[in-house]
Amino acid sequence: MIRCPECSAEIDVDEDEVEEGEILSCPECESELEVSQTHPVHLNVISDDLDEEEEEEEEEETEMGEDGDYSDEEEEEYEEEDEE
Repeated sequence: MIRCPECSAEIDVDEDEVEEGEILSCPECESELEVSQTHPVHLNVISDDLDEEEEEEEEEETEMGEDGDYSDEEEEEYEEEDEE
């Protein structure tokens, strides 16, 4: 019997037929799970951290402007700080 590490729900999978690296889905919490070990089967939750990191990077790019420069308002703020 395999249990979801996220919600402890029972996952109906034949333990002898799963392969390391295989991706399973929890029927209860819908988490994606990677088989990290067989005999005994061990599952790791595939986190959404990658999606969150991509969103953060996009936000930073937006703050910096498309060409990598700060927006005019931010540039003025930095110039004012430099003058002080």
